[in-house]
Amino acid sequence: MTGRKTARDGQEGLDAALSNPPDLVILDLMLPKMNGYEVCRLARGRNLDMPIEMLTAKGQEEDIVRGLELGADDYVTKPFSIRELLARVKAFLRRRQALESTVYEFGDCRLDLDSHRLTRDGAEVALTGKEFGLLEYFVKRAGRALTRDSILDAVWGNDVIVTDRSVDRCVTTLRSKVEPDPRHPTFIHTIRDIGYRFEIPDAAGESRVPSKNSGQPRMNANERR
Repeated sequence: MTGRKTARDGQEGLDAALSNPPDLVILDLMLPKMNGYEVCRLARGRNLDMPIEMLTAKGQEEDIVRGLELGADDYVTKPFSIRELLARVKAFLRRRQALESTVYEFGDCRLDLDSHRLTRDGAEVALTGKEFGLLEYFVKRAGRALTRDSILDAVWGNDVIVTDRSVDRCVTTLRSKVEPDPRHPTFIHTIRDIGYRFEIPDAAGESRVPSKNSGQPRMNANERR
């Protein structure tokens, strides 16, 4: 990668991000002076919207959940593959560079946010309000690890009393409507003890985000994000 900058501690990293917001941040939780949690919280509090890729110790579920709830977009556990980290970084950067659109395509599905319609292989698929809201939330955050709490807040809101099981039940129904094989999901993946991640594998088995368009002819289904 070119144009990268490093910081010796959390405070230096936060100051650098505030003075010259980067396209993406790779944030270690274990930093001197100011830990990664605080950096993430303060960055989001100052409305910095760049993707934050969190580095955390292997198997520490509480660290992962806390980081995601503070605003991190995804995480990589230590020890990690440099190839995997670079793939995630490139995916986030491609998505950031993509033009805003109200139409998302994945597999044989086409989600049109303006007309509030989902079609699959050209046929309209009936969705409840919550199912549509959940799918919209997923496609707009493809590639990100999403906690059940963040999904509940975004899709159900704070004015209703629901549990994590409400998310799981809605995901199960949604999978039956968009997945080629709901028992072996292609798009909506469960992250154990965390929540879900929406992904689209390409022909090589790697992941990409939904292709976007604004009414133009549909792009190649294997177009990389």
